[in-house]
Amino acid sequence: MQVDPSVFKAYDIRGIVGRTIDEAFAEHLGRAFGSEAVAAGERAVAVGRDGRLSGPALAAALIRGLVSTGLDVVDLGAVTTPMLYYVAATRAEHGCRSGIQVTGSHNPKDYNGFKMVLAGRAIYGADIQGLRRRIEAEAYTVGAGRSATMDIAAEYQARIVGDIRQKRRLKIVVDCGNGIPGATAPALLRALGNDVTELYSEVDGNFPNHHPDPSKPENLDDLICTVQATGAEMGLAFDGDGDRLGVVTRDGKIIYPDRQLMLFATDVLRRHKGAQILFDVKCSMHMGPTIRRAGGEPLMWMTGHSLMKAKLKETGAPLAGEMSGHIFFSERWYGFDDATYTAARLLEILSRSKDPSAVLNALPTSHSTPELNVPCAEGEHHRVVQQLREQARFEGATELITIDGLRAEFADGFGLVRASNTTPVLVLRFEGDSPSALDRIQSQFMTALRAVKPDAQIAAAAH
Repeated sequence: MQVDPSVFKAYDIRGIVGRTIDEAFAEHLGRAFGSEAVAAGERAVAVGRDGRLSGPALAAALIRGLVSTGLDVVDLGAVTTPMLYYVAATRAEHGCRSGIQVTGSHNPKDYNGFKMVLAGRAIYGADIQGLRRRIEAEAYTVGAGRSATMDIAAEYQARIVGDIRQKRRLKIVVDCGNGIPGATAPALLRALGNDVTELYSEVDGNFPNHHPDPSKPENLDDLICTVQATGAEMGLAFDGDGDRLGVVTRDGKIIYPDRQLMLFATDVLRRHKGAQILFDVKCSMHMGPTIRRAGGEPLMWMTGHSLMKAKLKETGAPLAGEMSGHIFFSERWYGFDDATYTAARLLEILSRSKDPSAVLNALPTSHSTPELNVPCAEGEHHRVVQQLREQARFEGATELITIDGLRAEFADGFGLVRASNTTPVLVLRFEGDSPSALDRIQSQFMTALRAVKPDAQIAAAAH
């Protein structure tokens, strides 16, 4: 089987339907993943798909491949990625700790892909390359499995509603961007007792209103307008497959995920004094001090939702989060990233206040850039980061952190450059207590970067 190696990413498999991914590819992936699952002693695997137009055909082909290895398949139909994770996390006694979600997440509509859990852990890196090699060799286990459908929505909703304790009803607006969360999230948030105004809940893989990516401010414009027009207390936005959350206040401010994480950490640490809280290298300089003030131990870690989940399991921490919007609760939940559950936990906290927006706006903040990208040749970005680690000197830096790229801490801000795990770009981010601090730090980094890559040019971050 000939495959395009570029579709095998660091954390998932992803490509353009009809060009690099098709039904034949999906069936071979099913045979490869199924072979790995059988070798790991698994008996069953769950399959879900998001709302993309190519989803039904790709999922059907994937299931054909899986059952051909002797695995039984639990076909969940159209669900969020976290609902697929939920099944893999709660069906161990039935021999189903594995799952594949057919999803293009927040990529353009002609993309699709596969997020995978094998025997209870998200697979990434070398494991994904192992699947590629197995497909190329067509080294498959052969058996005769069966497939049966399951509707998990009612159980999933009951599990979350049973966990959350809201103090009062909140008036909120929810924008699902025509992604798969529209099928379940608004109803679940209503079941918690909230007054919910819906935007774009109809699942439509053409994404006719805006792209389902709440990390892009322009995708929150309609949400902000509707919050202000309806007098709602806040707005929530979901990404295309339901694992990332956007939050806006009644005055139109965007509360980025690292600030959301500060609020969650402060709440969790009331019950878990001294616990570790994990966050990635892109998060605000205020994260560590906020966690310490709340009685916790901050632990900075590498960017990447699969890497963060693995570290969460290793440390036993109750909470982790990333600047990209993936938030992971182990306390009261299962340690996977779930925007619907994150939204419910947010509402639980904010329902204790008469003015939720004031609580959100009071979270520590500073002057910062969005994620910035510097395009590179294939493989060049890793070499550049290594050279920076060896050569760069940053005047006034109090600490250099090299767990993922190079992050220089200053008394009044930080700078970061790291190699993306998914595309050949350098990822940069800068933060400062003042505009002048931000400019100084960014200028230092760009000078250091151009010393090893003279043609470095910043482009807007592409998701």
